[in-house]
Amino acid sequence: MSNFAGVRVLALESRRAKEMAALITTYGGQPVLAPAMREIALESNPEAIQFTAALLKGEFDVVIFLTGVGTRWLAGIAETVVSREQFTAALQRVRVVARGPKPIAALKELGVAVNMAVPEPNTWRELLAALDREWPPPALRNLRVAVQEYGAPGAELLAGLQERGARVTRVPVYRWALPDDTAPLRAAVRSLAANEIEVVIFTTSVQITHLFQVAAEMALEEPLREGLRRCVIASIGPTTSEELQRRGLHAGLEASHPKMGMLVKEASDQCAELLRAKRGQNTAR
Repeated sequence: MSNFAGVRVLALESRRAKEMAALITTYGGQPVLAPAMREIALESNPEAIQFTAALLKGEFDVVIFLTGVGTRWLAGIAETVVSREQFTAALQRVRVVARGPKPIAALKELGVAVNMAVPEPNTWRELLAALDREWPPPALRNLRVAVQEYGAPGAELLAGLQERGARVTRVPVYRWALPDDTAPLRAAVRSLAANEIEVVIFTTSVQITHLFQVAAEMALEEPLREGLRRCVIASIGPTTSEELQRRGLHAGLEASHPKMGMLVKEASDQCAELLRAKRGQNTAR
């Protein structure tokens, strides 16, 4: 069976770090873990409270849920001002859109039916395309649309909704930050710069942003970039691959389905071939 054959595989996963390490080991790699991010609930969240009040008053036509964590946190915030039953009943009176399996699972826990599920790879492009199928332009014009945000504003999605004439309300519920302990991330930067890693697995674009942020603080941004160019880079999906391209990098493979297990399996299957090609490129340089 094709596998990593003992190479060092860097993973920047945080919440599912143990699962990622187990997968890499199962497929014959040596996992190097460097958690790159943590999710922090917004301590003061007037937007979420205002959203809840407006939802109960019937002021939205569509609510878009982008993440499972955000869906659960938003429900928790709502429960500080209304009962769960009131919150879920209000959601049942609007069209509920879920970006992928994680928000679908969170909504199911709440007992909320999903009216529209966004197909893989669950990016803003698929979301807008699904909305266009459901509401062919200009059907979204003047519809009141709430968007549960995650980490940072999704500029492309918000712009696409506004171009279609929707009246958009942003509902941020958490933000991304560096982990409390950045020592593993700093060690990963040094290892990449020293050509000590063969494969890097990115499961979100934020990992790339934070990796380069730490590298810049260490004055190792260019050595990091060169180190990554020598590696096989595996990306979970288009958004992550686009962030790599913005950094002047290229994903050697992109998962056929945006799932962590599939990404690791496909990276292991293609590892030997991709490494041979990468080493040939590096020799030519």
